[in-house]
Amino acid sequence: MMSSDKNPLMDLSDAMTEAVTKAGAATLLVDGRRRMPASGIAYSEDLILTADHVVEREDEIRILLPNGNEVSANLAGRDPGSDLALLRTKGGLAAALPASQEARVGQIVLALGRPSPEGIEASLGVVSALGGPTRTGRGGLLERYLRTDTTPYPGFSGGPLIDASGQILGVNTSGLWHGASLTIPVALAWRIAATLAEHGHIRRGFLGIRSQPVEISATQRQLLKRDQTAGLLLISVDAGGPADRGGLLVGDILVALAGEPVSDPDQLLAMLHGSLVGKPTPVEVLRGGQPMTVTVSIGERK
Repeated sequence: MMSSDKNPLMDLSDAMTEAVTKAGAATLLVDGRRRMPASGIAYSEDLILTADHVVEREDEIRILLPNGNEVSANLAGRDPGSDLALLRTKGGLAAALPASQEARVGQIVLALGRPSPEGIEASLGVVSALGGPTRTGRGGLLERYLRTDTTPYPGFSGGPLIDASGQILGVNTSGLWHGASLTIPVALAWRIAATLAEHGHIRRGFLGIRSQPVEISATQRQLLKRDQTAGLLLISVDAGGPADRGGLLVGDILVALAGEPVSDPDQLLAMLHGSLVGKPTPVEVLRGGQPMTVTVSIGERK
């Protein structure tokens, strides 16, 4: 005699199917390169977020909708550093729903893609790691990233990572680390998309220095009046660059930018965000063992 109790595995299976159906309505095919198509996410009713490395042309990009209809899109903006691109179409898209909470290690997730007209595809896994900031293989710095053990099938780049309710946790791409799949968290991806929609590119700050971490002595920490154990030794300063014009010198130990302590080159790169470009910014250094502050007008990284 069969039990009337509900089967938890069937409940989980049904929930996963419903999540794929829900998020699949906002997962699109993006045909913008010579080889096989990739995927994209309906960011708004007329904007599509996808991976930058799958967009090889700027107009007449073919978009296949979940209902089988085709529309054309043009490039609205791109950011090679984060491997994100934004496409604009005529409208009528069903926008994806971003998750309100960041993904957690161990969380069950699904990677979705629509790389062919045959329909939505999915891969099940868990979030295996959270990390960042990290330098990317495209000359940028990713502030935050997720790693999962989902299978990145061909054409999944630009598609969403979703939770069990069908909300978007991030954008999947294999274009940041020489084919290795990473996920850009949705809060970061949506912020970049909003900037691309407004400006077409991402502004990033530039000092014009090369540096390496060095230890700060106990005496120097007392002079700084804070417990900071490391800073950045300037080993070169670009002639005529922002740091040079501001008075920074080779041999200075950079210890703070805009009032925030800094001890790692990647940390400094992350701190040089677009809002500082063109602004006179206090840079605190140790020069000859003594703390001093110079003002640097931050340049824009090209």
